[in-house]
Amino acid sequence: MYFSKTLAATALLSLLSLGSAAPAAAPEENTSSALTARAISGEFTWYHTGLGACGWTNSESEFVVALGHDRFDPETPNGNPNRNRLCGRRVRANYNGRTIEATVVDRCAHCQAGDLDLSPAAFRVFASQDAGRIRGTWDFI
Repeated sequence: MYFSKTLAATALLSLLSLGSAAPAAAPEENTSSALTARAISGEFTWYHTGLGACGWTNSESEFVVALGHDRFDPETPNGNPNRNRLCGRRVRANYNGRTIEATVVDRCAHCQAGDLDLSPAAFRVFASQDAGRIRGTWDFI
């Protein structure tokens, strides 16, 4: 009996000392701030603004963007479309040393993953509309 109590106590102390040896690493959280820290590479095009998928009417002189359908359409884990949380979100776009900030107001049907469709005013900061398509980076802010 003495032996089994001593053995049990030793085992318990060993387990306790293992737990306090080094704290467990915290799981990485999938927060929007962690996701926004990464620049997304894609092509920038321009489009004629108007009534967008977010339900707002915008002018071509505003700094607004349409996100690619791959980001805009999928549902979030709770079943709501992304547009519920993406409309009105701000992005920072970069091209050739220039940066703009714009608001998400629409969905881009022809965009590929990572692409942005910019309003004419926003696109002209980077290049002539004649260029049609340029490659840049962007992220959520």
